[in-house]
Amino acid sequence: MSLQAEKFSDLWVRMGSGAVIAVVALVCVWLGGVAFLALCCVLTGALVWELVGMLGGGPRRAWLLGAGSAGAFLAVSLLPLGVGLPFILLPSIAGIALLPRNRTLYMTFTALIIIAAYGLWVQRSDFGFTWMLWLALVVMVTDVAGYFAGRFIGGPKFWPRVSPKKTWSGTIAGWVGAGIVGLCFLGQPGVGAEVVGISIAISMASQMGDIAESAMKRKMGVKDSSNLIPGHGGVFDRFDGMLGASVFLLMIEQIVDFPPVPSILF
Repeated sequence: MSLQAEKFSDLWVRMGSGAVIAVVALVCVWLGGVAFLALCCVLTGALVWELVGMLGGGPRRAWLLGAGSAGAFLAVSLLPLGVGLPFILLPSIAGIALLPRNRTLYMTFTALIIIAAYGLWVQRSDFGFTWMLWLALVVMVTDVAGYFAGRFIGGPKFWPRVSPKKTWSGTIAGWVGAGIVGLCFLGQPGVGAEVVGISIAISMASQMGDIAESAMKRKMGVKDSSNLIPGHGGVFDRFDGMLGASVFLLMIEQIVDFPPVPSILF
């Protein structure tokens, strides 16, 4: 097999499984409501299940904490926010008592997973299909542009000790792709050019989520979070970027107008 063919040996498998994931996610995003809530609930449970497995917690703890985290997400999403807030952190606290080791990693990532899932629910509920689609496209284009730029252009590695395949060319290509997605959404009524900058920032947050998961896997000595998704590894491997993007977007929506309206310069 040639070097070029080897670089793309997993492409068709990745594309096939990625297409299935995209269709299921798109349908749930389009339907919103119970369908999207169920998707976020399943993702939360699967992500924490994989996390506990990677951290050496064992199958029984993985199922228990995964199911508990899914339930906690439902609680914070359906209850009045002030009442539901403790459920964001309850699975993290429970894991401290249940896990024999790697408690800090578990505690931090589990809280971020539930916050990210809640952020996705808020994004769809408050801003509708269009802006949920924008978020998904920014994350997806960041990943795809980085994948192809890294293989066609190559060049210096971004952080070889943590993620040996990532390059600076792929990283920057992700920013450019996200900026183009932002430009496409300038056609939405009342949307200003700030959407481009926000899109690039979301792209960076997505990449940080990817890097954070890569660093954890490197520390734990595992290649994939699980083998649930052919060509992608596990759910965590597919949605790590969305976690970073969702948490960051939930934060910045508190300090900037969203959707981003045109600004007036004096």
